[in-house]
Amino acid sequence: MDLARGFLFIWVLAILCLHHDSSNVDARYHYHKKQKEKGSNKGSPVSPSPVYAPDPQGPVPSSPVDVPAPQDPVPSTPAETPSNTPSIPSDPYPNDPGSTSSDCIFDVTSFGAVGDGSSDDTAAFREAWKAACAVESATILAPSDKVFIITSTIFSGPCKPGLVLQIDGVLMPPDGPDCWPKADSRKQWLVFYRLDDMKLTGNGIIEGNGQKWWELPCKPHRGPNGSTLSGPCDSPAMIRFFMSSNLVVSGIRIQNSPQFHMKFDGCEGVLIEKLSISTPKLSPNTDGIHIENTKSVGIYNSMISNGDDCISIGPGCSNVDIEGVTCGPSHGISIGSLGVHNSQACVSNVTVRNAIIRESDNGVRIKTWQGGTGSVSGISFENIQMENVRNCIIVDQYYCLTKACLNQTSAVFVTDVQYRNIKGTYDVRNTPIHFACSDTVPCTNITMSEVELLPQEGELLDDPFCWNAYGVEETLTIPPIGCLQEGMPQTIAETSQYGC
Repeated sequence: MDLARGFLFIWVLAILCLHHDSSNVDARYHYHKKQKEKGSNKGSPVSPSPVYAPDPQGPVPSSPVDVPAPQDPVPSTPAETPSNTPSIPSDPYPNDPGSTSSDCIFDVTSFGAVGDGSSDDTAAFREAWKAACAVESATILAPSDKVFIITSTIFSGPCKPGLVLQIDGVLMPPDGPDCWPKADSRKQWLVFYRLDDMKLTGNGIIEGNGQKWWELPCKPHRGPNGSTLSGPCDSPAMIRFFMSSNLVVSGIRIQNSPQFHMKFDGCEGVLIEKLSISTPKLSPNTDGIHIENTKSVGIYNSMISNGDDCISIGPGCSNVDIEGVTCGPSHGISIGSLGVHNSQACVSNVTVRNAIIRESDNGVRIKTWQGGTGSVSGISFENIQMENVRNCIIVDQYYCLTKACLNQTSAVFVTDVQYRNIKGTYDVRNTPIHFACSDTVPCTNITMSEVELLPQEGELLDDPFCWNAYGVEETLTIPPIGCLQEGMPQTIAETSQYGC
């Protein structure tokens, strides 16, 4: 009788997890943890089906959904397995979701998500997040062959470590400004807040439905007769990680964002790999990956094409490693803009190597506003192939969009920047090398080595440009850059105030 009761208890726990009853999530987790400790054999992981991206038809519900205030999840009290439960040598439920590499999978369709491309699935995703957040090494699954629509939402922590959001289907916001719920923020769509040890992955697509946002008359040259109209012009950034650590974004495809595709702000320990970002060349302000106030970042083996910076590195960033990235069309890989509104900006220890930049307005760029303070230091651009790029190498300390920022003496100090083995072709409409440094705060310790840039077609009209830039040519640069000054400026001591 005791043996029968033991089997019955185990069977009830497994059924509860299959139905994702959040009140018993921890009970099911502890059950499978004990089975693993007893040497149980797990079944094969779930294999995702092929993903397709149908064109959803029909109106998107516009009922507002409140964005929840961040709060700590409260896990349910775990149930304990009775002491008289027999030792089981193998998993009695091999088809249970817990038999995958994750201890528990939370399929959003089990929480009510429809995935038909027109229904609002926001509530189901929130419930799945709430349940999975309380379980260690849980996976939230948006399955393939479905199109899920959710409105602006904050997915907050802290959660148990090892949380995975796996998008195998298609995930998208409402279709354009007219369908955006009035109560929702127009500055962001998906926000991940106060998380540690979380992964965003999958074989699916995160679709931004950005076309109608790009065509707003307040966007650059979108108004009547090619004008740009004034007025509020907020468009949502697609994915934002805020005040989080130990993050992984891998394998996912992100496309057609209304504004920035992915932002990291106030984070530490970020790994991005095998990412695909795709947006038309003329889509405004659609930076691929933007980081600010973020440290220890690796971006590897990714493809990015968009209408603004491929990767932009804002103030407060350090120890950033970028390798194996292909950009284009885009505005290149940019450090900045920095020092806006006379602010202090500090960026240090950034390496970009083994990259390809093609059909882009810029290659590798450092841009700062007049009037700022702080410094950019320890920057290395190595082994970069340029293909028909307008400004292959550029430092612009006169970045300015209005007359209010003109003719200010303060500037962000740029020093210790290396350009090594940068080769390829450039668009002759601009000189391929352009160092425009501040009158009062010169650029120093610039190193040029094996820089060989040839015109894509035609002839170079202007020689490389330098203004108040100091450095060394370790090898002959093509085209020759005779304007780079040797040694250090006499006023270098005054730049110490710009250190970070």
